[in-house]
Amino acid sequence: MKLSQRDLSAYHEQGFHFLPWYFTQQEIDILKAELRSIFLKDTPNRIMEKDGVTVRSVYGTHAENKLLERLVRLPRLLEPALQIIGHNVYVHQFKVNCKAAFVGDVWEWHQDYIFWLKEDGILNPYLLNIVIFLDEINEFNGPLLLIPGSHREDIIDVVGREHISSDASANSAWISNLTADLKYSLDQSTVSRLVKKHGIVGPKGPAGSVLFFHPNLVHGSSPNMSPFDRSIIIITYNSVENIPVPLKMRRPVFLASRDYQALAVLDYDVLQGNL
Repeated sequence: MKLSQRDLSAYHEQGFHFLPWYFTQQEIDILKAELRSIFLKDTPNRIMEKDGVTVRSVYGTHAENKLLERLVRLPRLLEPALQIIGHNVYVHQFKVNCKAAFVGDVWEWHQDYIFWLKEDGILNPYLLNIVIFLDEINEFNGPLLLIPGSHREDIIDVVGREHISSDASANSAWISNLTADLKYSLDQSTVSRLVKKHGIVGPKGPAGSVLFFHPNLVHGSSPNMSPFDRSIIIITYNSVENIPVPLKMRRPVFLASRDYQALAVLDYDVLQGNL
């Protein structure tokens, strides 16, 4: 399934493109059932909120789960990624963000690409985020907020926030990329300038909606104070012509994949019973 020229033009102009009802509720139910047991596993790729009991994110599960590994190769996801990026691609990062009812915390204003440049050594922004809504997202449960056109500002350099932790394990080196206190968050004056210039939007829609957005698009989300969960899958595709350069310190593979093999489009739909 490919995007129309009009869709592609909208993406390049605004830095994002939103398609409601892209997946059916039955397909979303299959994904949520598969993720339920994954959320329960106490593993390094499961990140908790500050309360220590609520799941915030789970990373890299496509590498160990057959359904999710096939999900990233679905024609309706992979074909648009190939169109937008213009090269063969692999999955650099796969995550589920869980922003739970009442307790899901903030994601500060930021660009994604600065993390992948400074932490992973990806030298060009030839990436694409595809977001799958697992729940209905409304104005109450912390929707993604986007600044349209802000990707045309290119990368906005930010000095990384120092992360102080009593944890002496390897986790302390990269945990600040994943918590509510983001390492490369944008300051208020920068966000105010960008919003004054470009405006602000919050794509909302039913479970099954899909959002495509550019790695330099400025975005964030507020805490979820509502009684409605807001969970999403985010698949980040990167060009095989843009693999990371080696860095002295490398993040775990569940954050930055080292499988650079080009993905092949499936010739069947894994979410419609064709296993």
